[in-house]
Amino acid sequence: MGGRLDNRVALVFGAGASGPGWGNGKAAATLYAREGAHVIAVDRDGEAARETASIITSEGHEAVALSADVTSSAEIAGIVQEATRRYGRIDVLHNNVGTTEMGDPIEATEESWDRVMAVNLKSVFLACKHVLPVMKAQHKGVIINISSIAAVTVNDYPYFSYYASKSGLNHLTRALASRYAPFGIRTNAIMPGLMDTPLIYREIAGQYSDKEAMIRARNALVPMGFMGDAFDVARAAVFLASDDARYITGVCLAVDGGLSCGG
Repeated sequence: MGGRLDNRVALVFGAGASGPGWGNGKAAATLYAREGAHVIAVDRDGEAARETASIITSEGHEAVALSADVTSSAEIAGIVQEATRRYGRIDVLHNNVGTTEMGDPIEATEESWDRVMAVNLKSVFLACKHVLPVMKAQHKGVIINISSIAAVTVNDYPYFSYYASKSGLNHLTRALASRYAPFGIRTNAIMPGLMDTPLIYREIAGQYSDKEAMIRARNALVPMGFMGDAFDVARAAVFLASDDARYITGVCLAVDGGLSCGG
């Protein structure tokens, strides 16, 4: 289609993939650019951010790569300052950073719990803290938080901190939507289901005998019969960021092939 985000500025935290292939943030940043947005691709791994930006610029679109730790208020503030210095505005804030660590309340350490909460939930709080004043001043903006169906369902993975952080992110999304709607700011979340992205090979594969067993097992759980991919999430993000979704806020959208239906 193209052109749905012409001349808008999209700030994507977690824009690099965690391994070879397409992660959710990398795909979203690329599709934002293909729709006409100026993309600021941010990742803790500067090389991963540069790879995403390079793909975007190689296609003739505009992108800049920056590096930051999303659990650091000072570093996020610096990114926002740089974004406004370059473009004067921020139209889309895409919070994609997330992590999983296995462990139930007996097994998990306090340090593990705190680490997951900082990455998955505090990071969004900090990004909103620094971006919302910009959006309020321009009386327009869209925030998209990448949650998970683990926010609303329980599966066989013992990642209790992940469940809690993503559930918190969903309700934070709804609260933001309610409070900032009068300022022309929409806030929605996307809840990916079982997705075939680099992250699962790094953080989930250890729960299975081998990679192929993981793929078979995850595909079999989905009513549609297969895992989604990063572009399924990215297409939903582009829709929510665009004026096609101008009357949608406070929604936590499942992108999961029917997995959360409980069938």
